[in-house]
Amino acid sequence: MFCVQNMGGKTVRRVAKRLQGSVNDKVGGGTVNKVCVYWLSGRCTRNPCRFLHLESPTSKPSKQSQDRRSNTWHRSPSNSVKNSSTSHDGGFETESKIARKTQSTVCQYLLSGDCPRGEKCEDLHSWFCGNGLSRVARLDGHNKAVTGIAFPSGSNKLFTGCKDKTVRVWDGTTGQCVRGFNMSGEVGSLIYHDPWVFVGLTNAVKAWNIQTQEELNLTGPVGQVYAMTSKKGVLFAGTQDGTILAWKSNSQTNCRELVASMKGHSGGVVSLVGDAKNRLYSGSMDHTIRVWESDTFECIHTLNGHTDVVMSVGLWGDFLLSCSLDGTIKVWAPTEGGGIEVCYTHKEGHGVLALCGICDAEAKPILLCSCNDNSVRLYDLPSFAERGRLFSKSEVRTIEIGPSGLFFTGDAMGQVTVWNLAGEASAAASCTLASHKPMSAPCKSY
Repeated sequence: MFCVQNMGGKTVRRVAKRLQGSVNDKVGGGTVNKVCVYWLSGRCTRNPCRFLHLESPTSKPSKQSQDRRSNTWHRSPSNSVKNSSTSHDGGFETESKIARKTQSTVCQYLLSGDCPRGEKCEDLHSWFCGNGLSRVARLDGHNKAVTGIAFPSGSNKLFTGCKDKTVRVWDGTTGQCVRGFNMSGEVGSLIYHDPWVFVGLTNAVKAWNIQTQEELNLTGPVGQVYAMTSKKGVLFAGTQDGTILAWKSNSQTNCRELVASMKGHSGGVVSLVGDAKNRLYSGSMDHTIRVWESDTFECIHTLNGHTDVVMSVGLWGDFLLSCSLDGTIKVWAPTEGGGIEVCYTHKEGHGVLALCGICDAEAKPILLCSCNDNSVRLYDLPSFAERGRLFSKSEVRTIEIGPSGLFFTGDAMGQVTVWNLAGEASAAASCTLASHKPMSAPCKSY
């Protein structure tokens, strides 16, 4: 019998009775947790309260299957996690081995900082969990989804592109925004390939040479440019109409010329990555992955397996990794007959938005996996054992690796966050960004 103690009238009684049957959980001995009527009226002062407040008890993350299909999913000693636009300097310091068991729910009061349950709260009072992880800085300035982050090697400047039609440049020492550029439209992607920063826009790609300050405008795309990668002097751009365009540098004219228009996808191309074997991989809104010869620009394979948009593709040794809004990460391996097939599928339970690879202090590969539940998981490869988790106010759209254990995330609300896998910024890191306070200083010029 659910008891109401003179607190909410008929309305509260009716709500309480409905909640009793819909949200209660069975605990030891078959007892049913009851909803606190004081919590329903917003006036519960008991800490801890023996009745149920809807946000607790915390639901535990589902246990992943122990069957890892070890006969098909292996890592050779020479393999390392790779990504089309990242570099791994290695040598960063670490603390202890990162914990496998993590909490999965962030306290709803974390944003306001006034959780009434204090230290007794069962939910996480942190933006991350897992030993050796730390949040170094928060860079505020963008006000829409961050779609690209680039940290040029040897530089202390961080570049970010956003759907708010701006590109911002951040000082890696102070965390301040030192320059900004207004674009002609939303930024769909941003990458760096020495010495150029490329920005994917609607119907165009804009390029800056950060050494000479030279600017180029590349025309040809139809619709938004969602993804870019550079390989052997050729810039590839995936567009909204499903075409992949390729521009090659001309040493005589000092310009980039359009050399190929690669067609095959029936939906927008949202992810690209190239390997060392003259192959380019593209993920699309048409739920497929296509494999291209980057020299001849011909499609040689079409990979089917995902049932929703293929949001990100990456490489680890001879393996191709892909993620999708269908809630899976798939591992693809070459076959003896020259084809490519799925050798392992990891199920997340949430749409997966981005993949990126980093190595820990022991040179072990870690997969960063952004999901649309506003979290980023860290997984050991090849086991997919969870090492930690990051949390954000909104879904993380892009991840980029920096030097010495640093990495960067950009979310759908415009926040850029700097993280360190080792627990503290290494002295060898070229980007310190040591402030734990939010950075929101205006840019000096547009």
